[in-house]
Amino acid sequence: MRVDQPLLRRSAPFVQRKDEAEQPLVIIVDDDASVREALSELILSAGFRPISFASTYELLDADVLDSPGCLIVDVRMPGASGLDLQHHLAQTGNPKPLIFLTGHGDIPMSVQAMKAGAVDFLTKPVRDQTLLDAVIAGVAADAARRAQAVVVKRNIERRETLTPREREVLREVARGRVNKQIAFDLGISEVTVKLHRGNVMRKMEAASIGELIRAWETLPLPMREDGAT
Repeated sequence: MRVDQPLLRRSAPFVQRKDEAEQPLVIIVDDDASVREALSELILSAGFRPISFASTYELLDADVLDSPGCLIVDVRMPGASGLDLQHHLAQTGNPKPLIFLTGHGDIPMSVQAMKAGAVDFLTKPVRDQTLLDAVIAGVAADAARRAQAVVVKRNIERRETLTPREREVLREVARGRVNKQIAFDLGISEVTVKLHRGNVMRKMEAASIGELIRAWETLPLPMREDGAT
């Protein structure tokens, strides 16, 4: 049975049903139709949703990269290679988990791919279970990344509710400074520091200093380096 999905173009956008929106999508990119079909059947049999493309450009024309899941990508293809795709995703801020498949791999190529964050670098022909293990790892990595992104977004939004002075106090508390030191550094009274510190705890929804510091550590570096802005 042929389960290879039709190639997606701008004129035929990929539309997901609501019940599929959060299901892991395994994106297959390979210029060999027989490989795409075999991989699609394998992925489908494992309970994941496969979709395939014959080239990197066709993938980039489709609106699927924001879906949860991972990619299985041939290293060498006409036009942009799998490594080119990996570089593009990194440059555009989409660290999607990639599994590389190749019939012509070499050590420098595999090292480059793995250093850039690939889940695995596999040589064709590959054992079904080996590939499925990599897919499971890729899906799990993407789920963890998405969960962390939710936490970061939530803590950024909470930080935005702080006044400039409260952000300064947050930064100093996260640095391990005690109230007396913070008061001296900021030129305010200890009582005022305690007031700001209480407001910070409440607005950041932290039940303890440890929880507050963990929330602080999820913030982007520029926010942590500049406590007041």
